[in-house]
Amino acid sequence: MIQVKNAVICDGTGKEPFSGELLIDGEKLAEVSPIPFGELDAEVLDARGMAVTPGFIDAHRHCDLAALYDPEFGRLELAQGITTAVMGNCGLAPAPCTEEYRDRLYDFLEPCLGTAPKNSFFPLVSEFFRALETRRYPLNLGVLGATGAITAASKGFDNVPFDRKSRHRAEIYVKDAMEAGALGLSCGIMYTPECFSKTEDFVFLAKICGEYGGYLTSHIRGEGNSLTESVKEVLEIGERAGVPVNISHLKVTGLKNHGWGIERAVGVLEEARGRGQDVTADAYPYPGGSTTILSLIPPTVMERAKGEAAAYLGTQEGIRDLAQEIGKEFSSWDNMVSSIGWERIVIGSVIREEDRIYAGLDFTAAAALSGSTETELFCRLVHENSGKIGVILMSMAQADVDRVLCLPYVSLISDALYGGGGMPHPRLYGAFPKFLREYAGEKSALSFAEAVRKMTGMPARRLGLRDRGTLEPGNYADLLVFDPAKFTDRATWQNPRQEAEGLEYVLVNGKPPQERGGKIVKK
Repeated sequence: MIQVKNAVICDGTGKEPFSGELLIDGEKLAEVSPIPFGELDAEVLDARGMAVTPGFIDAHRHCDLAALYDPEFGRLELAQGITTAVMGNCGLAPAPCTEEYRDRLYDFLEPCLGTAPKNSFFPLVSEFFRALETRRYPLNLGVLGATGAITAASKGFDNVPFDRKSRHRAEIYVKDAMEAGALGLSCGIMYTPECFSKTEDFVFLAKICGEYGGYLTSHIRGEGNSLTESVKEVLEIGERAGVPVNISHLKVTGLKNHGWGIERAVGVLEEARGRGQDVTADAYPYPGGSTTILSLIPPTVMERAKGEAAAYLGTQEGIRDLAQEIGKEFSSWDNMVSSIGWERIVIGSVIREEDRIYAGLDFTAAAALSGSTETELFCRLVHENSGKIGVILMSMAQADVDRVLCLPYVSLISDALYGGGGMPHPRLYGAFPKFLREYAGEKSALSFAEAVRKMTGMPARRLGLRDRGTLEPGNYADLLVFDPAKFTDRATWQNPRQEAEGLEYVLVNGKPPQERGGKIVKK
């Protein structure tokens, strides 16, 4: 047993912290009390002068391949207090995957998820679960079924509608994921091939998920000019399918949409919640996001490329096509180039050694260095790096980020990508301590208790993890001990690969991380 003494306990429910002690018996919390237990036959952990909180839960992390193939996986996550991470978000996942579409799927995923060994693929999500279970982890892991991978495996990447046969295949894939233990489904409606899917296609998939008690979390179709309509689409999917829904990384992009755009979307969400619909959202504490460069290619160009964007943009026809389309606005797709400008799009990672001089530069600066136009450089980079480029989009206003994160139904995520090479987004290393430092500290925007709830109890409830997220007897003993004045992030835009510091103790299922006692959490 472990007796945690002299603690200031912030239990993850949102209640004010209180002085007390905790008793851990094996993997679980046996007692939590404001009254000292006295001398017990137990190992003593003295938390004098420090806060004790539940371990942080990151419900949106793109660590699917890192968990399998990175021998250091868990180090930078635990440094920022993450004891449970959930993968399979934004419809992006390495499973299910057919051998026919393996290369196209994995090339598309690489800027977000990182690399996988050649010729590895998982035909079913249940096989991906089995691969995860062959390893031991220093933190807990959860999996979402990803409708992007399901769509690609069912009917490919091209703009062809679901038919009876492909719907049947998709149904088998969703059922396999949920029966294997997936916590729910994620979709990435703005990404290929899901951008070609109709609302009713997502309703069909979500209904199957709902039969297993899962929920749907969505990277919506548009986060700029079409934000409100895109939020309404996901609300419609949830309502028609009868499932709870979550809006992934809620934000508004595009300079002209700042301020008023987020207020319209929040109004729609709160109207739905007022009607009794089970809808939540999550967000990260940065005014810039990160994604694959392929998401910047207009859908008209992607359709003409027939799934071979990298090859197409290496042709004169493809270069002319992109030059004509990249400045246009689309009714149901956010053109980030036209809405924020090349100068706010930063090249984060590249594959070719000779192109690494551009990492960390915005496209305008990189184009000047290369002696070409932004469009010409874009096409060349996509073509010569096989589309495997990560970009950082400085697309948001800090005031909008603050507004969203202070909403009572919005939890914290990192949305961390693992394909960022030498210049990843700093959220990979620091999202959780940054949020606590800024919002419960410097900005005084939230109480310490409410900030902790957004990282613990709230995501646990959304994920359906009834025995995690709060410090209550019978729950798993995932907990952190730290001085809030010393626990901080160090990752910056200029120097992102810096681990957080100041965390004194971490326990995962009652064990220190080095004992690798993490679990695969399932529905």
